[in-house]
Amino acid sequence: MEYCPECGGETVYDPKIKMYTCKSCGLTLTYMEIVEARRRNLPVDEGEERRQKRKEYLKWWLSKK
Repeated sequence: MEYCPECGGETVYDPKIKMYTCKSCGLTLTYMEIVEARRRNLPVDEGEERRQKRKEYLKWWLSKK
């Protein structure tokens, strides 16, 4: 099952139009568009991934205080 790159909602494949449609927001994408969107959202390297995790942790930590 694929997930919407915009809202994270569940998508359903429609064989008539050969595309995935999001149940939440209605976005319609081909499989390759979903793959490209997922690739764009991935961190570029390990350093970037580490910075992102630190940023998320700091946000979580400050919200608990």
